[in-house]
Amino acid sequence: MLFQSLLKGEQNLKAIEVAHIAVEIATDKQATDIVLLDVRGVATFADFFMVCSGQSNRQINAIYDEILYTLKKKGVLPRHREGTTDSGWLLLDYGDVIIHIFAPNERMYYKLDELWSQASPMVVIQ
Repeated sequence: MLFQSLLKGEQNLKAIEVAHIAVEIATDKQATDIVLLDVRGVATFADFFMVCSGQSNRQINAIYDEILYTLKKKGVLPRHREGTTDSGWLLLDYGDVIIHIFAPNERMYYKLDELWSQASPMVVIQ
Protein backbone atom coordinates (compact mmCIF):
# COMPACT_ATOMS: atom_id res chain seq x y z
CA MET A 1 0.00 0.00 0.00
CA LEU A 2 1.36 3.39 -0.94
CA PHE A 3 1.58 5.98 1.81
CA GLN A 4 0.49 9.23 0.22
CA SER A 5 2.59 12.32 0.77
CA LEU A 6 0.71 15.25 2.26
CA LEU A 7 2.92 17.98 0.80
CA LYS A 8 3.00 18.90 -2.88
CA GLY A 9 5.99 18.07 -4.97
CA GLU A 10 7.51 15.49 -2.62
CA GLN A 11 8.01 11.81 -3.25
CA ASN A 12 5.47 9.31 -2.00
CA LEU A 13 6.79 6.97 0.64
CA LYS A 14 5.55 3.47 1.24
CA ALA A 15 4.32 2.74 4.75
CA ILE A 16 7.23 0.38 5.35
CA GLU A 17 9.66 3.18 4.47
CA VAL A 18 7.99 5.51 6.95
CA ALA A 19 8.17 2.77 9.60
CA HIS A 20 11.86 2.10 8.93
CA ILE A 21 12.69 5.82 9.11
CA ALA A 22 10.99 5.95 12.53
CA VAL A 23 13.00 2.93 13.70
CA GLU A 24 16.27 4.48 12.47
CA ILE A 25 15.54 7.73 14.27
CA ALA A 26 14.58 5.96 17.50
CA THR A 27 17.82 3.99 17.27
CA ASP A 28 19.87 7.14 16.63
CA LYS A 29 18.22 8.83 19.62
CA GLN A 30 19.10 5.81 21.79
CA ALA A 31 15.53 4.70 22.45
CA THR A 32 15.22 1.35 24.17
CA ASP A 33 13.07 -1.70 23.45
CA ILE A 34 12.31 -0.68 19.87
CA VAL A 35 9.76 -2.93 18.19
CA LEU A 36 8.30 -2.68 14.70
CA LEU A 37 5.17 -4.80 14.35
CA ASP A 38 3.43 -5.78 11.13
CA VAL A 39 -0.22 -5.53 12.20
CA ARG A 40 -1.76 -6.04 8.74
CA GLY A 41 -3.06 -9.48 9.69
CA VAL A 42 -4.65 -8.36 12.96
CA ALA A 43 -5.71 -4.72 12.46
CA THR A 44 -7.63 -2.93 9.73
CA PHE A 45 -6.69 0.64 10.68
CA ALA A 46 -2.90 0.43 10.25
CA ASP A 47 -0.18 -1.67 8.67
CA PHE A 48 2.66 -1.08 11.14
CA PHE A 49 3.16 -0.10 14.77
CA MET A 50 6.50 1.17 15.97
CA VAL A 51 6.84 1.11 19.76
CA CYS A 52 9.84 2.38 21.70
CA SER A 53 10.79 3.76 25.10
CA GLY A 54 12.69 6.83 26.17
CA GLN A 55 14.36 7.04 29.56
CA SER A 56 13.53 10.70 30.26
CA ASN A 57 11.10 13.39 29.15
CA ARG A 58 13.94 15.04 27.24
CA GLN A 59 14.74 11.83 25.35
CA ILE A 60 11.06 11.12 24.60
CA ASN A 61 10.70 14.64 23.18
CA ALA A 62 13.89 14.28 21.14
CA ILE A 63 12.64 11.06 19.53
CA TYR A 64 9.23 12.57 18.83
CA ASP A 65 10.59 15.85 17.44
CA GLU A 66 13.15 14.15 15.19
CA ILE A 67 10.57 11.78 13.70
CA LEU A 68 8.24 14.72 13.01
CA TYR A 69 11.05 16.82 11.51
CA THR A 70 12.56 14.10 9.33
CA LEU A 71 9.27 12.88 7.91
CA LYS A 72 8.07 16.44 7.32
CA LYS A 73 11.23 17.10 5.26
CA LYS A 74 10.23 14.09 3.16
CA GLY A 75 6.73 15.48 2.70
CA VAL A 76 4.97 13.23 5.20
CA LEU A 77 2.82 14.80 7.92
CA PRO A 78 1.02 12.99 10.73
CA ARG A 79 -2.74 12.69 10.52
CA HIS A 80 -2.99 12.91 14.28
CA ARG A 81 -0.76 13.53 17.29
CA GLU A 82 -1.62 12.70 20.86
CA GLY A 83 -0.17 12.76 24.35
CA THR A 84 2.27 14.84 26.31
CA THR A 85 5.66 14.08 27.71
CA ASP A 86 4.21 14.34 31.21
CA SER A 87 1.70 11.60 30.39
CA GLY A 88 4.56 9.25 29.48
CA TRP A 89 3.09 8.38 26.08
CA LEU A 90 3.34 10.24 22.80
CA LEU A 91 1.62 9.00 19.66
CA LEU A 92 2.15 9.92 16.03
CA ASP A 93 -0.45 8.59 13.60
CA TYR A 94 0.74 8.53 10.00
CA GLY A 95 -2.25 6.52 8.78
CA ASP A 96 -0.69 3.20 7.87
CA VAL A 97 2.06 3.67 10.47
CA ILE A 98 1.39 4.44 14.13
CA ILE A 99 4.31 5.38 16.34
CA HIS A 100 4.16 5.01 20.13
CA ILE A 101 6.88 6.57 22.28
CA PHE A 102 6.62 5.58 25.94
CA ALA A 103 8.25 6.24 29.26
CA PRO A 104 9.20 2.83 30.77
CA ASN A 105 6.46 2.76 33.44
CA GLU A 106 3.70 3.63 30.99
CA ARG A 107 4.94 1.04 28.51
CA MET A 108 4.79 -1.63 31.20
CA TYR A 109 1.30 -0.45 32.19
CA TYR A 110 -0.25 -0.43 28.69
CA LYS A 111 1.61 -3.53 27.44
CA LEU A 112 1.02 -2.82 23.76
CA ASP A 113 3.58 -5.45 22.84
CA GLU A 114 1.40 -8.06 24.57
CA LEU A 115 -1.86 -6.60 23.31
CA TRP A 116 -0.64 -6.97 19.73
CA SER A 117 1.21 -10.26 20.30
CA GLN A 118 -0.45 -11.82 17.25
CA ALA A 119 1.26 -9.25 15.02
CA SER A 120 4.48 -10.22 13.26
CA PRO A 121 7.58 -8.56 14.73
CA MET A 122 9.73 -7.13 11.94
CA VAL A 123 12.35 -5.37 14.04
CA VAL A 124 13.22 -5.92 17.69
CA ILE A 125 16.06 -3.87 19.19
CA GLN A 126 16.61 -4.21 22.91
